[in-house]
Amino acid sequence: MKQETKMKIGLGLYREQLTPDNYRFALQAGATHIVAHLTNYFAGKDPKIDSGTDGGWGDCSKDRLWTYEELSSLVRDVRAAGLELAAIENFSPRFWHDILLDGPARATQIEALKQLIRDAGRAGVPCIGYNFSLAGVYGWTRGPYARGNAESVGFGVDPAAAPDPNAPIPDGMVWNMRYRNGVEGARPASASNAEIWDRLARFLRELVPVAEEAGVVLAAHPDDPPAEELRGTARLVNRPEKYDRLMALVDSPCNGLELCLGSLQEMPGGDIYDHVRRFARSGRIGYIHFRNVRGKMPRYVETFVDEGDIDMAEIVRILRDENYQGVMIPDHTPAMACSASWHAGKAFALGYMRALVQNADALGSSRSVTHDMAAE
Repeated sequence: MKQETKMKIGLGLYREQLTPDNYRFALQAGATHIVAHLTNYFAGKDPKIDSGTDGGWGDCSKDRLWTYEELSSLVRDVRAAGLELAAIENFSPRFWHDILLDGPARATQIEALKQLIRDAGRAGVPCIGYNFSLAGVYGWTRGPYARGNAESVGFGVDPAAAPDPNAPIPDGMVWNMRYRNGVEGARPASASNAEIWDRLARFLRELVPVAEEAGVVLAAHPDDPPAEELRGTARLVNRPEKYDRLMALVDSPCNGLELCLGSLQEMPGGDIYDHVRRFARSGRIGYIHFRNVRGKMPRYVETFVDEGDIDMAEIVRILRDENYQGVMIPDHTPAMACSASWHAGKAFALGYMRALVQNADALGSSRSVTHDMAAE
């Protein structure tokens, strides 16, 4: 007999969206958890996802390390609204630019992140998502790519309008945000495949033991877009099997995955259902970005959750069968044609997800059990 599903539905909110009204919206739409972004991308602007051209995603040069008081206040506010905090997503580039770049402040920044992780655990933050990338999210175009000409984003759809994928990263920027003023004539940042993996390995070996003591999962987001190289720097997790390599660097439940279904589907090679089953079985998923796409590298578009290439009901069957008890959040929802396009897009996705989860046991048998797994 199958166990009753324990999957949970959450909502991701950017810093300026962490308000009582949006907590109420999340609760009304059926969410039980919040994933909070404390880095203030696009400060004072509409925080819709894009390639971050024209100055990138914003200036974080004045960011200060988040404190225990700030983190515990966030946890309290979310709980007071009838929800739970599932994770904080992304470090401010100000906190770890020299960890990514292997720069002179690396040792100081590692010690600061250790303190941040300890404070997060003490405050009741169970998970911190991160994206170990120099170029970050870059190269998309925005257009009417989803059903009914809803505005969404795509890669390789309109190369003439897209940012140059070979454009060097400006000095003083990493992860598409400015952490200090640029120095004229400075050499652009770059990293080879061997260098980026070495930097990640050192990062994990130093921080995962602290995360274990603090009771915090560090959850790695895959590359988006999952190119081989972007802006003169190697990418990291641009194929599903590279998640296995990442987990093997430090074999710990606190070295986990921020499993983005859309990014996995965009990657060349492999069957997403087999990969999701394997990752769910590993017990290493921190939380899931539940989104859909059509196409693969080097050309794809983001879609509504029910219209892409992924059978999302099959994903829920797999998670049900593997007894996944974590949180799933909608991600990059297309903008719907109304005066509250963000809210409408999230509400549609949350309703679809909630219906799948509530009816997980009635969805029938999984159609994607591999031969080897079926024989176990």
